[in-house]
Amino acid sequence: MEIKETEYERYQKAKKRVQEIKGFYSHLASYILVMIVLIFINLRYSPQYLWFVWTLLGWGIGLLVHAIMVFNIFTFIGKDWEEKKIKEFMDEEKSRDKYYE
Repeated sequence: MEIKETEYERYQKAKKRVQEIKGFYSHLASYILVMIVLIFINLRYSPQYLWFVWTLLGWGIGLLVHAIMVFNIFTFIGKDWEEKKIKEFMDEEKSRDKYYE
């Protein structure tokens, strides 16, 4: 038995997706602004040691993971995969219950 989504549920999913994308772009904007400030401070006051690179890399990795999750770059860890697995486990449970009835 296939469960149909209502218009409201589809709207809620779309709204949540838009919020996730908006959150990513906010994260990206803050990353860029903070990195500009840190690079300026580093080059102005201690150009002999480029310490901003560590922040750039560390936060950059976090930003990359955020992008992967929001834009489903690797589908095996995305929401579609998760929903398919949930449905698979539910169907498996349902078929097991029918077997024991």
